[in-house]
Amino acid sequence: MLSNMSTASVPELFCGDSTVQEPTQILNFMRKQRLNADYELTARQGADTMAYIALLEEKLRPALLHTFWVDAENYANLTRPWFASRSPFPLNFLVPCRHANIALSRILLTKGEAPLHRISEMEGKIYSDAKECLNLLSYRLGAAKYFFGNSPTSLDAFVFGFLAPLEKANLPSSPLLSHLRQLENLTGFCDNILATFFSSDRPCPPPPVQETVDANLQKLTQLVNKESNLIEKMDDNLRSSSPQHKPYRAEPKAGLSGANSSTPA
Repeated sequence: MLSNMSTASVPELFCGDSTVQEPTQILNFMRKQRLNADYELTARQGADTMAYIALLEEKLRPALLHTFWVDAENYANLTRPWFASRSPFPLNFLVPCRHANIALSRILLTKGEAPLHRISEMEGKIYSDAKECLNLLSYRLGAAKYFFGNSPTSLDAFVFGFLAPLEKANLPSSPLLSHLRQLENLTGFCDNILATFFSSDRPCPPPPVQETVDANLQKLTQLVNKESNLIEKMDDNLRSSSPQHKPYRAEPKAGLSGANSSTPA
């Protein structure tokens, strides 16, 4: 279950007594539970997955944090009202500010190399790195449906988690979104995952095999019963339509002994 009740962190996974935060930690936790979408990947593909996830964390995450939490227009018109409306009092005042401070600290920690020490000095570098990351992802995806073959893997989930909020949020200001919309294969990638796994009219999964067998057996039994009833009705109709005759009783024939007894002596 994903929740934001205990620490106001998104995403946060609760599983029994365990609480896991951050996408990378959640994926590692699920792998330990043998819920792994990468079991069919080769060693090379597994290494590529880890490399691209590290690239996303280093190049794209700071730009997303800046877009949603540091950009004044986006924060005032979208991010803060959204989080405040979904948090009870008094968290509706505390949670947005807390997230904004954490985002700013994280950006300064990861991108604050000398001589860039202020956030305004870093914006150009932040978005330049993010656009480069998007270009690499677009080149790697190409015309394929997913990054590795015909089935989604943890890399697909990771990339979708980064790109979908950027694409679907109604951001008043976002140079990164403008660049993303120029990469049609990445926007199509997000739309495909939304339609396949998050659509309200997606087809229901097939029933279990045993339920299917039981249902077929029940239908067969009903069909046999109907056939039996039909045969009985046909027999009744034949009996009622045929003429009634008295049962034939054979007349006794005179035997030789009778003939001899009637002859005069």
